[in-house]
Amino acid sequence: MTYDQTLDFLYHSLPVFQHVGGGAYKAGPENILALEEALGQPHRKFCSIHIAGTNGKGSVSHMIASVLSAAGYRTGLFTSPHLKDFRERIRIDGETISEEEVVRFVEENREAIDRIGPSFFEATSAMAFDHFARHGVDVAVVEVGMGGRLDSTNIVRPLLSVITNIGFDHMQFLGDTLEKIAEEKAGIVKEGTPVVIGESRIETKLVFVARAKERQAPILFADQTYRVIEQVPLPDSQRFEIENRLDGSHFTLECDLQGIYQRKNILTALTALDVLNGSGRLALSPDRVREGMASVVRTTGLRGRWQRIGESPLIVCDTGHNEDGIAEVTAQIARQRYERLFMVIGFVADKALEWVLPLLPREAYYIFTKAAIPRALDENELARRAAAYGLEGECRPSVAEALERARSMASAGDMIFVGGSTFVVAEAI
Repeated sequence: MTYDQTLDFLYHSLPVFQHVGGGAYKAGPENILALEEALGQPHRKFCSIHIAGTNGKGSVSHMIASVLSAAGYRTGLFTSPHLKDFRERIRIDGETISEEEVVRFVEENREAIDRIGPSFFEATSAMAFDHFARHGVDVAVVEVGMGGRLDSTNIVRPLLSVITNIGFDHMQFLGDTLEKIAEEKAGIVKEGTPVVIGESRIETKLVFVARAKERQAPILFADQTYRVIEQVPLPDSQRFEIENRLDGSHFTLECDLQGIYQRKNILTALTALDVLNGSGRLALSPDRVREGMASVVRTTGLRGRWQRIGESPLIVCDTGHNEDGIAEVTAQIARQRYERLFMVIGFVADKALEWVLPLLPREAYYIFTKAAIPRALDENELARRAAAYGLEGECRPSVAEALERARSMASAGDMIFVGGSTFVVAEAI
């Protein structure tokens, strides 16, 4: 098989949640356990850090991986979804899995894949675990796909579990209250394994405390451990002055991830790194932490987080797509200076738009569009529903056409924002 043929098999023979939604969701560990058995249990051959959360888990995963690489550890990183290339999902020290290794995995394990019938994500998880085991990683940072309790990544036995935050997303699978969603994500807490929670929300804190007590797992809340005193945007990074709430000390570090919302993620990552450093298994000096935080994008290749893709007019894209993510994006937009604002926006069809459309700026001119995936919401339907919230503009059937239309209308002092869906951002990039 060629690489293109292999991708065609993965995308079209296995159900892909990002493309078709709920029909691809397979709850429970049966398939991944059967795949891992066929592969020789590769997930047991390396240490791991397991990261869940509604928002921020990608940024936190990349921050931690960058610091681990800076500290000299051979570091695997498994995240989803990808933006441009399938291979972005599986990296070691920032280097993506090769096309040849993707092909090899599918060819060598085709019989097991056909027999077990995993989802795309289950097969990809197994591929990542196999890749990390074959290449002898010291530690792998493993991002949950969705939820936690029933996610295929939940077979790992990590050094540390991390839950960044809880918000409303994927409610049809995870529950319709913050408490229910927290219960699902708390499913990654393992017996005796420390857990870091990013935010101590009143609706969910007791859920995590109860689960940690049940599992005899030490628990820390990041926002009770550190706080950001000052956040200063720089041309290609941000500078944070941070206070340690436990001893009152202050320190400064830079991070090359953009976006004001990184103030939350950096606290979660720092608390997680403290726990790892105190575990006796890893040694992470302050210098290596600073080095890794300053080079997250350069080390890991993370994209789509308040990423500038054009100047004069300023063009920014961001993958925030649920209520909390859109709220952070609109707060960031409000801080920008521009003459006119254009919004190139598209969503997936199962998105709860009543949660996100009211958050979008009414003064903007909208160009409604859709990504080239079956799950995308028709741009005309999006425009009709957006009009009920005072959001006005026009429609274009593709992201490329929508972005080109925005560019043609904008002047040098204007701003164009591209987002609403990870898949819209992927096509814009």
